Amino acid sequence: MDASDRVVVSPTSRVKIRLGAAVVLFFVAVAIAVAISALGPHGTTKMVAPAPESTTAAAPTAVTIFVHVLGAVTQPGLYELGENARTVDAIAAAGGFTDTADESQLNLARFVSDGEQIAIPEVGEVTQMPPTAPGTGGGKVNLNTADAATLETLPRVGPTMSARIIDWRTANGRFTAIDDLTSITGIGEKTYVALKDLVTV
Repeated sequence: MDASDRVVVSPTSRVKIRLGAAVVLFFVAVAIAVAISALGPHGTTKMVAPAPESTTAAAPTAVTIFVHVLGAVTQPGLYELGENARTVDAIAAAGGFTDTADESQLNLARFVSDGEQIAIPEVGEVTQMPPTAPGTGGGKVNLNTADAATLETLPRVGPTMSARIIDWRTANGRFTAIDDLTSITGIGEKTYVALKDLVTV
């Protein structure tokens, strides 16, 4: 190529070329960024696992009572029963009646109380203590099992007070101590003193 064929580029043209190249590179970069955004994830969602439920929650404690069964049963002894056990449950726990047992002297439907002794007589034998009335144990009224009529046999306890005792029992569960009577509206010191030796839990 001789001198006449050379292309002379002016400084102004060089600036325009460089500016044009920069613009092209800019749009290429923008296009690449848009493509990456379109192909990639639109956002990251963080999954937060819920806090595990406590596995140490206290399970309700079952209330039990102890009853001594003796006399004409297959296996006399001390037995642990549910709080609402009846005489029939105590006898079943002791293996049932013997062939000589006199079942007619017992109220099998009677609720039993903690610490009670149940003597099963044989035919022809008279029990030393007659069967106790429902809601009583050892001659005392059981605050946890006595019905309204039985509670009203106590001094200073009428229909209103017996209803309050039963309502307290329903709301709070078993009486755990005779002192719980003082939590009942209307049972003051004098009433408590009159009752404490006549009731049991």
